[in-house]
Amino acid sequence: MGCSHTNHGSHPVLSRRAALQAGSLGLMGLGLADVLRLRAAETGPRPVTPVKSVLFVFQTGGMSHQDTWDLKPDAPAEVRGEFNPIPTSTPGVFIGEHLPKLAQRTDQYAIVRSIVTDNSGHGEACHMLLAGRLDAAPGFNINIVPSPLEWPSMLSQVMHATKPRGNVPAAVVLPQPSVNEANSVRPGQYAGRLGPKWESWHVDIAAPCALGNGACPHCFRFDEDNFEHGSPTIFDTPMLTLPEGGSLRLNDRIGLLAEIERQQRNLERTADADRIDRQRLQALSVLAEPKTRAAFDVEQADPAILAKYGKNKFGLSLLMARRLIEAGVGMVQVNLGKNSSWDTHRRNFVNLKDKLLPYFDQSVSALLDDLAETGLLKTTLVIVMGEFGRTPKINKDAGRDHWNPANSALFAGAGVRGGQVIGATDKLAAYVTENKLTPENVAATIYDTLGIPRDADWHDIDGRPFELYRAEPIFELF
Repeated sequence: MGCSHTNHGSHPVLSRRAALQAGSLGLMGLGLADVLRLRAAETGPRPVTPVKSVLFVFQTGGMSHQDTWDLKPDAPAEVRGEFNPIPTSTPGVFIGEHLPKLAQRTDQYAIVRSIVTDNSGHGEACHMLLAGRLDAAPGFNINIVPSPLEWPSMLSQVMHATKPRGNVPAAVVLPQPSVNEANSVRPGQYAGRLGPKWESWHVDIAAPCALGNGACPHCFRFDEDNFEHGSPTIFDTPMLTLPEGGSLRLNDRIGLLAEIERQQRNLERTADADRIDRQRLQALSVLAEPKTRAAFDVEQADPAILAKYGKNKFGLSLLMARRLIEAGVGMVQVNLGKNSSWDTHRRNFVNLKDKLLPYFDQSVSALLDDLAETGLLKTTLVIVMGEFGRTPKINKDAGRDHWNPANSALFAGAGVRGGQVIGATDKLAAYVTENKLTPENVAATIYDTLGIPRDADWHDIDGRPFELYRAEPIFELF
């Protein structure tokens, strides 16, 4: 295929002949792998093609560990709260009563009860967890996000350190950005100091629901009994935010093939085809892949699958992620909630019991079963956690506040030994007493699973080198 290596800025461009040949191949025969070969000509070879995958489920806002994974039934009433522990399929292991399905599946996952984040502010803690490092980036202002000065997300580092497998990107975030109640974006989600070239693919597909938290259409407000989901659908037409600032929104999911063909015709009519938008070409080549196209259309999935996962934003987001993993994406991050859905300062027990844990329990259980039944659990590391835990003491609004000294997480798959509990906290679930771990250990576990070498590094936009690994992986899991 003809290709011009002339640069306009830093972008290699496709010749008109190449573009027309791509159009003549039907469903974007020019795939992402071809486009990325152009990038390789510019940036040199990339280190590893991972044989395993990672599915990172981010409970934005911080789930209460005392009411789910680390209950303290002997603590004073103002600490232990309203929920009781229940036995699990693993003798001696107990979790919260509102996770009955997950209680039956402890053989599939491990619980880590000793993760510490060094800050109780959402922005700072998100930056630490999502970027996988505890230190502050030089010159970064937590109030200016996204910023070219923040540390790059783990997904952007995966984009930089791994090769994509076939016609799919190496890292994807869905179904929408993690934002706060004022709709401001949380830090740590973007490429930052690594540079926009290594931005992970952000699939913004959730239907608009300005103030709704949780598993739309079963969304809620923290201090209200009734809240109406503001859309007839759970997901909207996909908007892909691409490396180097490009984006593409399809007109509708049903008209996906027609949209691809329309874009191809536009290429043929464009007088300046030599300056074709490479990001749009990437998006179309990915969406033309049958597996990735099906991944985005989860609302039309088989009714039995929908019943298993739950036809809500939690369940369908995890189903979409599972399909993208099957299609070959190396790392997928699912933001499980939008407006800090797990930030239960008010009515912690009501909202967990009625609005959050039932959908969480169903969808994560379905994900684990699905991955196990398809064989993908052997090669897919699943991590489920928020940016910090919640305060031991219940506040005046029957809620729990931010608490960084202790947090719990679920780990499954890719060799994780199920049925075990790693780490421990004191009698109030306030402070770690055994096997203290941090987001840097979590990040190292992800990179190690993907086969990224321990000496891997990256250079920031100013050319300064930074190490990828900043701690040991959590070896006890495996």
